[in-house]
Amino acid sequence: MAELSYSSYLQTETLLSLQETQIPETADPTVVLAEHFFIVAHQSCELWLKQTVADLSLARDLLSGPCRPAEGAETGVELLQRAAELLRVLHEQVLVLERLQLRHFVQFRPYLGTASGAQSEQFRVLGRLLGDGKEEGELYEAFVANATHQHCTVAEVCRLGSAGGVLHRVAEALLDVGNGYWRWKVAHLGLMSKMVGGQQGTGGTSGEEFLMRRITLPFPELRRLRGALHAEELSPSPA
Repeated sequence: MAELSYSSYLQTETLLSLQETQIPETADPTVVLAEHFFIVAHQSCELWLKQTVADLSLARDLLSGPCRPAEGAETGVELLQRAAELLRVLHEQVLVLERLQLRHFVQFRPYLGTASGAQSEQFRVLGRLLGDGKEEGELYEAFVANATHQHCTVAEVCRLGSAGGVLHRVAEALLDVGNGYWRWKVAHLGLMSKMVGGQQGTGGTSGEEFLMRRITLPFPELRRLRGALHAEELSPSPA
């Protein structure tokens, strides 16, 4: 067996050869490099998305398992917290793309053809995990199942606060993930508006309008149940 090196372990030779620009090499070198920057940023997003989806999928499986629900929830919290940090990284990736100069983007954009971030399969998987802001996703359903296995409801978890133990920590981590997802999508809308304005998006999407429809806050029931605590606190005590 050959000795493993940094390069062979990470397959850096293959990795660094995957950035194939579409604009002719005879174009202005700054424009070629701008497209290279665009590709690197999006490839990095897909890599971080791969890890995020994997972490959230395992968290879902651990939470939904009926055996040892408290133990599954403890590990699930760790995975959810890591996913929340990864969504922060994805948000930063969008901010980095703001350093793409408009005059360069307009020159290589026609070479993107029908390619669009809306075609990302991993993003669709993430959507099924988180839900669409109206319908709950697989992660929340797993959380409800875990609470049930621990003879508790999500409403009770919200009322108990930190006294709810691991279930409280899961709820907090879910909201961190949901808020991170929302911030990422808002940043993407801001970038799109800055670079394209009201024009049609890549891949034939409606641009700003399309992105606005995709900005959602996951876990609406959890947010509603937490908000209901305010009403309970303000309700007059029985005489």
